[in-house]
Amino acid sequence: MTPTVLLVAGVAAFAAGLLVLALVVVPAGPSRVPLSRLDPTVVPETSALAGAGAAAEAAVEKVLVRRGRLAAGVAALEQAGMSTTLPNFVLAVGLWTVVAAAGGVLVGGPLLGLLMLVVVPVGARLLVTFKAGRRQSAFADQLDDSLQLMASSLRAGHSLLRAVDAVSQDAVSPTAEEFSRIVNETRVGRDLGDSLDEVAERMRSDDFTWVAQAIAIHREVGGNLAEVLDAVGHTIRERNQIRRQVKALSAEGKLSAIVLGALPFAIVGFISMTNPAYLAKFTESVAGYGMLAAVVVLMLMGGFWLKKTVAIRF
Repeated sequence: MTPTVLLVAGVAAFAAGLLVLALVVVPAGPSRVPLSRLDPTVVPETSALAGAGAAAEAAVEKVLVRRGRLAAGVAALEQAGMSTTLPNFVLAVGLWTVVAAAGGVLVGGPLLGLLMLVVVPVGARLLVTFKAGRRQSAFADQLDDSLQLMASSLRAGHSLLRAVDAVSQDAVSPTAEEFSRIVNETRVGRDLGDSLDEVAERMRSDDFTWVAQAIAIHREVGGNLAEVLDAVGHTIRERNQIRRQVKALSAEGKLSAIVLGALPFAIVGFISMTNPAYLAKFTESVAGYGMLAAVVVLMLMGGFWLKKTVAIRF
């Protein structure tokens, strides 16, 4: 085939591509919105994928309600500050579990696939617990500044609800989110004391429980709430200082616990790459399986002991 023929064929293919682009991709005129979409009484059409997703969410929600897990799951997501709904979270974890298990079977065989079936859900639960813990710690660290801001607003002549609203606007997350929720709930008719108690329970904060009790007593007997909040804030500030000192002093022990817990897995991984036949002896006899079971039990006991050693409560 001569170069001239190739050039003509290339030009023709380019022209055909431009024609297809002009007729199919580029719209012929300005797009128009159907009048039915402007009618609020008309339900918009949904795609098959969206319908299937909604049906799956409804099915998951029914299962959670039947097993009594819906309220606890929603509370856990709220404590972690995750905006997703519980059915969506369960579906996402289930999908990733299936994908990870299939990948494990393809890469390492059925044993790795079964391991992924356990690792992904447990990892998702640990993620929620970790995010909730970090959010609660941040709330506890910000509480003394929030009380100082509330006391300043009360001294300026604002009402209690206006002082709470000031905290929701000027504070950072997660304090701003929790105080905004208090304001929104009181605006729709919920009692302020109930909202405060729920925040204390959701954030698992004994300090904020004291604040809620102080506000409840003030609403019953009156008095200078700004001075009360200053006194409570001073106490909470000293507790936070002690908490930070304990956290700094126990950091070395926590790091040692992490290193000791990860060291056996690191050694097993290194030996499995350098000398796999050495580890294969443990899966060739009943005695080897018994040794592996004993190792797992001893590691669980050691991990539990290390956790109780470095977890200081006061």
